[in-house]
Amino acid sequence: MENNKVWLRASGIAGIIGGLILFAGDMLFYYKSGSTDLLKHMSGASDLRITLSGLSALFATWFYLFGLVQVKVAFSTASIIARNTVLICFSGILIAYGIVHAEYVAIAITAKLAIQNQLDLELFTSLASSVNDLLRLFVYPLFAILSAVFIYQVWKRKTLYPRWILFFYPLLPFLLQGLIAKVISGDAWTIIIGGFLNLILVVFFVASTISLWNKELTND
Repeated sequence: MENNKVWLRASGIAGIIGGLILFAGDMLFYYKSGSTDLLKHMSGASDLRITLSGLSALFATWFYLFGLVQVKVAFSTASIIARNTVLICFSGILIAYGIVHAEYVAIAITAKLAIQNQLDLELFTSLASSVNDLLRLFVYPLFAILSAVFIYQVWKRKTLYPRWILFFYPLLPFLLQGLIAKVISGDAWTIIIGGFLNLILVVFFVASTISLWNKELTND
């Protein structure tokens, strides 16, 4: 029983670490004080920053997927269809996080080459950006299915999660991202909006870990 709790807590902490790693990867691409032009920031990133940011996608994805062990346990009382749907969709999204982030390396490199050769920045990065946008399109249906099943199952108390976890589920902040972007500015905008998708997962895994920290588990 105690070993189960250790693994459950470790899984949640792994999810948090995964989010922080990929958030750091975002900042390696984006962060530069005094401006909110993320593409321009990427064009000025050093080779080391671009390399480390690309590597962060791999390690973050591993930690994120280990974090799903906690979600699996939380849904152990739900139906097998609901549990498997949540795990398949969630894992698909987290893998996509890593792939999409790694694809930003192409945007950063082409942006850097554009500046170095005095080429049009938007035009020169358009192909890499369009591929990135295309990859994201495959994530939205998964997120919609995940959200519908996750919210329904938690609200109906079919999982080990309390209902308040829904306030920290990524759907609400995702929908509010545009509003949040309008009320902040400067370096805060670069940090929060630049790393937004990973920050909302950090918040989710923190809430998930807290909610399950002392949860009594069976040995099944």
